[in-house]
Amino acid sequence: MKTLTVRLPEALVSQIEAEARARKLPKSDIVRERLSVSAGKPGSRPASLEAIGDLIGSVKGLPADVSAAKKKYLKATGYGRKRSR
Repeated sequence: MKTLTVRLPEALVSQIEAEARARKLPKSDIVRERLSVSAGKPGSRPASLEAIGDLIGSVKGLPADVSAAKKKYLKATGYGRKRSR
């Protein structure tokens, strides 16, 4: 097995250390598990989507099919039309 040195944010290191203590495993095993899980998910959601996932669908008053019919709704609101000055 090869060795790789990486620098991680303190918050992530704290999470890994806490999980390692709770599961009584070495930190390297936890890191290997996390890397293999994320590598094994083709098409997994990016971290940015995970961060805002709870906001999706949270705007009240929009039609249910707004993402499927976006051109129709943008045209109805006048988006992209030249405005008089």
